[in-house]
Amino acid sequence: MPSDHHSEYLARAVAALTPEGHRRVDELLDQLSAAVGEREWLRRFATARREEADEGRQDQAAEAAIDSMLTSQELDALYTGFATIRDTETRDDVSNWANAVLALLQDAALSR
Repeated sequence: MPSDHHSEYLARAVAALTPEGHRRVDELLDQLSAAVGEREWLRRFATARREEADEGRQDQAAEAAIDSMLTSQELDALYTGFATIRDTETRDDVSNWANAVLALLQDAALSR
C-alpha cells in the first residue's frame, strides 16, 4: 500500500535528521504555524509534523483525521510549500524530510 510505504519513508527521513536538521525543521514548522493563522487543521498538520520529528513516530489515526479535514486548497498550499522547501533547502536531510511529507500529501489528495 503506497501510504504505508510513504509512512515508512517519512519515518526514515525523520530518523535521518541531524540535530541541525531538527532545528531547521522546527524553524520551518514555526513559519508554517505563523503563516496559517487561525486555520485549525493546518496548525494541526504542522503540530503533527513537529511531533513526528521530535518523537520519531507517526500517529496514523491522527494523520487520517487531519487529512480528512484539510480542504483541497489547503492540501495544494501545503504541497506548494513543501515542494519549495524540497527544491530550495540546502540541507539534504531537511530536503529529504520535505519530500517525504510531499508523498504523504499526495496520498491525502489521491484519497479524496
